[in-house]
Amino acid sequence: MSNPSNAPTSTTDDDKRVSWTDPQRQIQFTQWLASLPSDLGLQCETLRPASADASFRRYLRIESARGSLVIMDAPPDKEDCKPFVKVDQLMQQAGLRVPEVLAWEQTHGFLLLSDLGAQTMLQAMDLDAEPPLAQYMEAVDMLIQWQLASKPDVLPPYDAALLRRELDLFPQWYIAQHRQVTLDDKQTKVLEDAFARIIESNLSWPSVYVHRDFMPRNLMVSDQGMGVLDFQDAVYGPITYDIASLMRDAFLSWDEAFCLDVTVRYWQKARKAGLPVGDDFGTFYQGVEWMGLQRHLKVAGIFARLTLRDGKPQYLEDTPRFIHYIRSTCSRYMALKPLLRLVETIEGIEVPTAFAFGRF
Repeated sequence: MSNPSNAPTSTTDDDKRVSWTDPQRQIQFTQWLASLPSDLGLQCETLRPASADASFRRYLRIESARGSLVIMDAPPDKEDCKPFVKVDQLMQQAGLRVPEVLAWEQTHGFLLLSDLGAQTMLQAMDLDAEPPLAQYMEAVDMLIQWQLASKPDVLPPYDAALLRRELDLFPQWYIAQHRQVTLDDKQTKVLEDAFARIIESNLSWPSVYVHRDFMPRNLMVSDQGMGVLDFQDAVYGPITYDIASLMRDAFLSWDEAFCLDVTVRYWQKARKAGLPVGDDFGTFYQGVEWMGLQRHLKVAGIFARLTLRDGKPQYLEDTPRFIHYIRSTCSRYMALKPLLRLVETIEGIEVPTAFAFGRF
């Protein structure tokens, strides 16, 4: 995952016009659209924005003889469509519902895709009601189906080097740039030791196909069943990752009891299916927590970068969620207590000690 929020977010403003900042690209797009087979029955006057995106990709909708279709506009100097097409094929082979690639103009980065619908699992939720267990279990079943299709040497490895590059986003962008904090030698050592422990823990788990952003924002719901998007950054890595992503969401939080319940159910189903999740749930859950910690340190760095470099400040609104995840996990493991204290120092959080006296 280059960044955890690059899933399409549907817009209800179907009348909004498609704008272009590059006239040459607009010409290329118009020529490509005109070159597509006439039997598609594309209705060019219906072209409208379909989503917002944290990456350089954007999505458009267009009506056709076969109903609504989606166009991915991905400038090739900024986005590579090849991983999307490759993973799309892998997921189709695994029996998952993903967009069908109907046309692909590789030179300029335009793809015509089937439309999985306009409603994500996140949009379908009533966040004031009980969490939708049935939908989460449908997502769990789909995740297990994806993991069972795993083969080595097909997707890039989620190895120590990649884990470390992701973790480094936290000190580079969140601490130094967003919080404007310069770590001293002792604090740097705390971070280095924590990163080494996190990487070691994560790599101790067997590898499977990893979506890297498997969460309700990227899962589509419809009468045809649940579908999945935003999979172009998939890798071959720790089996703990995607369930951590699902239950420690970048954009919403459920109480710990529900997260634990779904994770137990996933572990039971995965174990029965023969996936390498181990025979002890407590050990597996610790692995999920440490994997989730890596993810949220990374996400905090990415969201700071989106704000400061890319001019997209809305992502940092979810910072308190990440800091809560990070502090909660660190507080449960003695080896992570130094990292907990460092994060609280950076955040300016004063935690009373057992010897502190309140004012009466």
